[in-house]
Amino acid sequence: MIEGVLGEMPVRVSAMSGGCVGEVFRADLASGGSVVVKIDRSQRPLLEREGYMLRLLAERSSLPVPRVIACDERVLVLEMIENSGGPSDTGREDLARAVAELHGVKGERYGLEQDTLIGPLEQPNTPAADWASFFAERRILHFARDAHAQGALPTPLLRRCERVAERMATLLDDCEEPTLIHGDLWSGNVLWRDGRLAGVIDPAVYYADREVELAFMDLFGSFGRRFWEAYDQLRPIREGFWDRRRHVYKLYPLLVHVRLFGRGYVNSLQAELDAVEMEEKGKGDRRDSNPRPPGPQPGALTN
Repeated sequence: MIEGVLGEMPVRVSAMSGGCVGEVFRADLASGGSVVVKIDRSQRPLLEREGYMLRLLAERSSLPVPRVIACDERVLVLEMIENSGGPSDTGREDLARAVAELHGVKGERYGLEQDTLIGPLEQPNTPAADWASFFAERRILHFARDAHAQGALPTPLLRRCERVAERMATLLDDCEEPTLIHGDLWSGNVLWRDGRLAGVIDPAVYYADREVELAFMDLFGSFGRRFWEAYDQLRPIREGFWDRRRHVYKLYPLLVHVRLFGRGYVNSLQAELDAVEMEEKGKGDRRDSNPRPPGPQPGALTN
């Protein structure tokens, strides 16, 4: 299969780790260089969707994503971006600039012209002019009901998610214009070389309020204080995000993880629901604090 796509026989093929969609291989070529090959042998192959997202980011932004060499539903061939070590403070600043530039790409409506993926799950993107209703219906309700149907989300928590969705216009009453986001930015999806930013992989793109991206990064990947300071200098984080709206936005990735990985994430989801409700009742800490990113969390998604 790999030879048919590449047009030549690789001199070596080795399995790579990661990936919720298909198998991932490194193929070293006789003509020189290496490529990443993803193969999806499932009954419902999804790799064409991933190729679409990478091409979209390459066309509409300067985010350093791997070039798509070949793509269909079952096979995706990507430029190899070597990954070695972790970030330096300069690398964290590189990432801050890249994300800030991405968040400068604006759209007309929230969502996207087609549905995308988050991990292996369908991410509905039917466009909407109103962010609060988009987030309530296509993110919170869609994934809460899916997780409940799969037996991963207890009924009481489903009801709490539904009540939050009903109040979303109040909870997210200060929205920014539609902004292109990567959608799955955690530490495992950022590649480094000699401490500098080398590339970003496995997107889950759509146009959103950029704060949903920041909440995801806060929850599922510690990029360090230098990242947050540099990002805030380039594209200031609005008052109310850290103490209030962040908790609302964290519900989405946690629901995805409950759906994929089971009840191990239920307690975290419940804690964020508690924080949202506490804030509504006026019992939360309303002081907008300096960002204090947590350590990296296990289980974050890769496509």
